Amino acid sequence: MSLGTAEDDSGSEIHIPAEIDWHMLDKSKFFFLGAALFSGVSFTLYPMVVLKTRQQVSSSRFSCLNMSCAIMRYEGLRGFYKGFGTSLMGTVPARALYMASLEITKSNVGTVFLELGFSDTTAVAVANAAAGVTSAMAAQLVWTPVDVVSQRLMVQGSGGNKSILANLNSESYRNGFDAFRKILYADGARGFYRGFGISILTYAPSNAVWWTSYSMVHRLIWGAFGSYRSKGKSENLSGFRPDSKTMVAVQGLSAVMASGVSAIVTMPLDTVKTRLQVLDCEENGRRRPLTFVQTVRNLVKEGGLLACYRGLGPRWASMSLSATTMITTYEFLKRMSTKSQEDLTPR
Repeated sequence: MSLGTAEDDSGSEIHIPAEIDWHMLDKSKFFFLGAALFSGVSFTLYPMVVLKTRQQVSSSRFSCLNMSCAIMRYEGLRGFYKGFGTSLMGTVPARALYMASLEITKSNVGTVFLELGFSDTTAVAVANAAAGVTSAMAAQLVWTPVDVVSQRLMVQGSGGNKSILANLNSESYRNGFDAFRKILYADGARGFYRGFGISILTYAPSNAVWWTSYSMVHRLIWGAFGSYRSKGKSENLSGFRPDSKTMVAVQGLSAVMASGVSAIVTMPLDTVKTRLQVLDCEENGRRRPLTFVQTVRNLVKEGGLLACYRGLGPRWASMSLSATTMITTYEFLKRMSTKSQEDLTPR
């Protein structure tokens, strides 16, 4: 399955690099380079994840600026990286599962739909949606426990910042290992999968929406680009090949637009998921996790639907920047990991 051209209304073709399928990749290079590249991306974007998480669990509404100032004042720069070590430990295996599931599903589903006689556009859309769902489900097996631990560390306020996070449980953690030990003691192994169901309900459709939107917007932009060039210039566009800067710009714009759609659609579920994983309640003197119904009821009391969209700004920004860097890094990674022509030739 490959997408080698984008066609505009006038029939002109713009030749863009063909899609690199799973069988074309050097797997060891793909996973090794992927771990290094995405670790760097995670470090860059982590402060926005911390801001988004703290806004979601706060019972009152605080702007990004107020929350940022409070973190910097009471916790310093380190406050923006609480739980990063734990998060990074889970990023490598989770990303490996994500990328493998994504590429295998996309390649196989796309090929099947093309063989069944569906158009290339339909095959690409269905393949990307299916790949988004399967990759999200595979990654959550690893990511949910890491999410539970790292988010507990993220939302630990200190000093005056505790007033912003007053509705959190009273448990304090020294580091990721201490949080792991205390969660295991208090809730057992099930404690690490708090919110697993809602995580699947959040990330599976989110990924499906994102990858489908991305593939469709990507094609639309190339089609519009071809149409614009054909109107502005009289020469035949057949054989036109965009340079790397143009390709990165199109990938980035497609990623930002896809992130906006995905963030708006799935934000309420993401807020519920975060609260389920982080907040507790007291009952008969004992601490226990909140239920889904209690979480939704609390959100309704705090502001209804608008309360579900707390942290939308940082989430949209984080998703857009993450998606832009991810997709450009991902496409670069795939091209860096492509087997030589010799290795691809059947023997």
